[in-house]
Amino acid sequence: MTRASDAVGAAAALPTAIPVSDPELADRLAGRLALVDAALDEAVASTDALADDASRHLIAAGGKRFRPLLTLLAGELGDGADPRLVDAAVVVELTQVASLYHDDVMDSAPVRRGAPSVHSVWGNTVAILVGDLLFARASALVAGLGPEAVVLQSRTFERMCLGQLHETTGPAAGADAVEHYLKVLSDKTASLLATSARLGAMFGGCSEPIVEAVTGYGEKVGVAFQLADDVLDVASSGDESGKTPGTDLREHVPTMPVLLLRRRVERGEATPSDIELLARLDGDLSDDAALASVVADLREHGVLAETRELAVRWAREAAAELAPLPEGPVKQAFDDLATALADRAV
Repeated sequence: MTRASDAVGAAAALPTAIPVSDPELADRLAGRLALVDAALDEAVASTDALADDASRHLIAAGGKRFRPLLTLLAGELGDGADPRLVDAAVVVELTQVASLYHDDVMDSAPVRRGAPSVHSVWGNTVAILVGDLLFARASALVAGLGPEAVVLQSRTFERMCLGQLHETTGPAAGADAVEHYLKVLSDKTASLLATSARLGAMFGGCSEPIVEAVTGYGEKVGVAFQLADDVLDVASSGDESGKTPGTDLREHVPTMPVLLLRRRVERGEATPSDIELLARLDGDLSDDAALASVVADLREHGVLAETRELAVRWAREAAAELAPLPEGPVKQAFDDLATALADRAV
């Protein structure tokens, strides 16, 4: 992998975290992403005023369009010109947004993409129903892409639901919480990234080895992304990560550093200070000073370094999946993304 900082220039034109160093590729992707945005606007339109307003809420808030761009980028491994690529990109973004409407209800999240969450504006019932509506729109659109795409989307959504379910219920008695967490990340987040890349390669007309390679890449990049996010929740400044350090800790959301610390305690491998830190993490962190204290201690703890190592390993394994891809700017963009995720965790 090359350094992600080497990807410069036209990448700035893309509203995304994917670095694209080739100006011509960046221009093509930016143009097609504009088509995706227009198609998204059309896909969520409704004659019902409430449904229209609530459906447009998160779409209008923007976002990085990470999943649609993965679809478009993978399509570039073929001819990149099939109009179904735009529809496929819309499908994955609608599926993602539908899941966010539901997630925010379950998490009681007040803000999403810098805007008030839908449930905080219209209430939980409306948020859930509009999430269902958006998934229905995605299902109608994917039907036009053929049976293989329909089956792929349904299996992906099943995995996303199972990931959320297993995150909510936690690991079974006697199960390894760390392995359980990695499976949650794979199902809840990485599955849709894998499908996004797979649809792009499929409708780009790529060979089966290329389709499988980008699918495996998307799966591993998704896990790397979430592990890097766990690092940033502890290690970054608010300006760097876009959220207050320790937000997940305050909400007692399971993250890898805490799970690794808990495993040490459960296995009898913990020091007295480890046990005391875990007790504080499990306690009331509503006070800013209490939160800042555990964040500072966790930053210096070995479990954060372990999480960094895991994130880098998953990013490198993602990059290794790219071996069958032809050399060129598309492969370089995929590789730069994996490198950026590794860099983000270090």
